[in-house]
Amino acid sequence: MARKRTVSRRTALKVTGTAAATALVAGCSGGGDNGGDGNGDDGDSGSEEYEISPDQEITLIADSGGWVGSAPDAIADVENPTLALQSGEEYNIGWSEANDELEHNLEIRNDSGEVVKDLETDLVAQPDERIELTFEPSEETTVYRCDPHSAMEGSIVLQ
Repeated sequence: MARKRTVSRRTALKVTGTAAATALVAGCSGGGDNGGDGNGDDGDSGSEEYEISPDQEITLIADSGGWVGSAPDAIADVENPTLALQSGEEYNIGWSEANDELEHNLEIRNDSGEVVKDLETDLVAQPDERIELTFEPSEETTVYRCDPHSAMEGSIVLQ
């Protein structure tokens, strides 16, 4: 007659714990770098500075995952592009479409996160026309951002 073999709860927990620990160590010690450069950047984000001349309108597409550059061509399809602007010159920045149904706005902020000189637009879900701000970049205008969506933030640097 065949004997029925059972596994105790304690033994089952030991085996499960050992298997989980082995999988964890194996996952952490993979030798490959998956072809990446290790910085977590997919190469299409705003870490590169894009020089924009004052006569070029800056147009962004609103997406709760990040502003996506539309114009000029240098920032097309770049998420949260870093805008390199000339101090003392006047620039026009705006957005005219959204990839979602959420409300967005555009603000120019300083390093402390405060809106600079009332440079902000109203919250709008799907604008009928381009919503824009005109401003002169300075030491205090360091960020453009959508207030309700923290992922929608890009840097402004002076040339």
